[in-house]
Amino acid sequence: MGAVEQAVREDVEALGDLVGIEPSLTELAYRLASEIDALDGEDGKLLPQLSRELRQTLAQLLEGRAADDEDDDGLGNLAAPE
Repeated sequence: MGAVEQAVREDVEALGDLVGIEPSLTELAYRLASEIDALDGEDGKLLPQLSRELRQTLAQLLEGRAADDEDDDGLGNLAAPE
């Protein structure tokens, strides 16, 4: 396992439980990171494209988390009338 894949796996592990499409996005991120780690010589031309795809995949994974965090301010649903 290369350095990029290892870093991606550690970042994903820090997210905790995966829900919805997160497992699929995670597997895609792992594959992209692995491909980046394996690049050499002529294949190096693919680095910018693979890097963009990895960034977009990780951003989409985190985007869902950010939406959940906005809804959960730790105060429950205090503003809702009963």
